[in-house]
Amino acid sequence: MVSTQTQIAGFSFDNCLMNAAGVACMTIEELEKVKQSAAGTFVTKTATLQARAGNPEPRYQDVPLGSINSMGLPNHGLDYYLDYLLDLQKIEPDRTFFLSLVGLSPEETHTLLKKVQDSDFKGLTELNLSCPNVPGKPQIAYDFEMTDKILSDVFDYFTKPLGIKLPPYFDIVHFDQAAAIFNKFPLCFVNCVNSIGNGLYVEDESVVIRPKNGFGGIGGAYIKPTALANVHAFYQRLNPTIQIIGTGGVLTGRDAFEHILCGASMVQVGTTLHKEGVGSFERITEELKVMMAEKGYESIEDFRGKLNHLN
Repeated sequence: MVSTQTQIAGFSFDNCLMNAAGVACMTIEELEKVKQSAAGTFVTKTATLQARAGNPEPRYQDVPLGSINSMGLPNHGLDYYLDYLLDLQKIEPDRTFFLSLVGLSPEETHTLLKKVQDSDFKGLTELNLSCPNVPGKPQIAYDFEMTDKILSDVFDYFTKPLGIKLPPYFDIVHFDQAAAIFNKFPLCFVNCVNSIGNGLYVEDESVVIRPKNGFGGIGGAYIKPTALANVHAFYQRLNPTIQIIGTGGVLTGRDAFEHILCGASMVQVGTTLHKEGVGSFERITEELKVMMAEKGYESIEDFRGKLNHLN
């Protein structure tokens, strides 16, 4: 019997697929649809302390091989998502969900995490260190000194299961440097990767999104090789207690299979979910199961991280 069940930080999930933060997660109605789909769990929209309208429209565009977006962190504020998750715990105590958050400053990040720490939330928290689309704000995870300081300060008080969402890294030495920092802390997971920042898509002699003169994060098929490289690089470098969530370019069951083969314990679907809706979870899951059966794998642990290298 082929199973796509998985575990993160000791929590079990019936399926290794879930949404990527930013897609089908802005409202409770959207989260409910993901919850009732074939997905194993969901992650909420990355929350800031106060609600944000985000960048001016149009700020997202489907393009032939994926998507480009400069959303600007639109969200309903931490309390909206946290209150929903606390209610959900009472209704479905056997299921585990992910809460994503980031502050617009280190101080705000600590305020958010302390709020979660002091709450009854029993799920997994994701600190998003990779928001590329807030004008004037660099991505935290590209500043290794700042990343080290934030995580050091966070783990002085935060004792609940915590992981981090990462931007893509492109240099081997950056994989080494980032992993050396992450291995110092009791992280439960790293999520690789967020969109590739500051791409540009041109159509009819014009950019296709309004913010930042058309510059935005690239997602979809464009980024799968980059995502797989990041998943595998961190799988090779991180402590075994730090698991990996693979995100980027998952259109088919084969794409999910490759993320797991490179080391991912869970796989997120973003652009495809936006284009196709929650039915994509069932389709991708079935395609993954067929591929596993053809190869004689009964569980994802049978092949996770077992990517072959050429001698």
